[in-house]
Amino acid sequence: MSVDGTGTERCDDGADEPGWDVDPDDESGAAMAATVGRQIKAWREAAGMRAGAFGAAIGYGEDLVYKVEGGRRIPRPEFLDRADEVLGAGGKLALMKRELAEVRYPKKVRDLARLEARAVELMAYGDHNLHGLLQTAEYARALFEMRLPAYEPDAVEQAVAGRVARQAIFERAPAPALSFVQEEVTLRRPLGGTMVLRRQLEHLLSIGQLRQVSIQVMPIAREEHAGMQGETQVLKFRDGTAMGRSEGAFNGRAVSDPKQLRILELRYGMIRAQALPPRESLAFIEQLLGET
Repeated sequence: MSVDGTGTERCDDGADEPGWDVDPDDESGAAMAATVGRQIKAWREAAGMRAGAFGAAIGYGEDLVYKVEGGRRIPRPEFLDRADEVLGAGGKLALMKRELAEVRYPKKVRDLARLEARAVELMAYGDHNLHGLLQTAEYARALFEMRLPAYEPDAVEQAVAGRVARQAIFERAPAPALSFVQEEVTLRRPLGGTMVLRRQLEHLLSIGQLRQVSIQVMPIAREEHAGMQGETQVLKFRDGTAMGRSEGAFNGRAVSDPKQLRILELRYGMIRAQALPPRESLAFIEQLLGET
């Protein structure tokens, strides 16, 4: 699921380079990192290797080894693969990649991904940027690199990886119904450059062909617009419950009360009615691609 291939923790001289630190406020993530770290240390000591020698053998710095073993740094998958091989763990350490897969992403991203994974229907209107589920990795990276105050490079890669991981929702079976309405301006603004935008538009055309996905465009020229209060999203779950949020309603907080959700659904329904139909929207996106 990770899209970062930089391996920034590893370098030829074994020095400790920037990695993904554990968020101390993320209790479940910190507990998992600590458990994995203890296991690595136990295997290293059982093999009779000092931290420095172990780090040199797997291509990482001694300081990083201590941080990983102390639960202060989340090891990358390649770290666990090399550790498993060098320590002769027979796949037991490499298997922990599965446990650490979610922990590598910020807690709020994991929480959102869990909600999306439960959803049988998702409705989302976006006014400033493309919805995260629709973004290519390079488009998402451009967005995160524009944040102020600026993110550290590894924080950018972590955020991008988390966003891309959520897109597993398109591969779910049975597939949830996914409806997106995007402002025309979000399809025209060349964030990250013209080629990034071109590949993003191509990606939208590809996703828009999926049977469970509806993508609609809200033209700039509309004289009436029900979405002027900002982004709106509603998630519906199999048990009949739902959750929604809109920037311009209920102080922007997430809501689950049926009466409040009804307001968001009505608003989204009007937004959909005012936007171009799905088929016309894809034709419009294809036209924009030709102009870009």
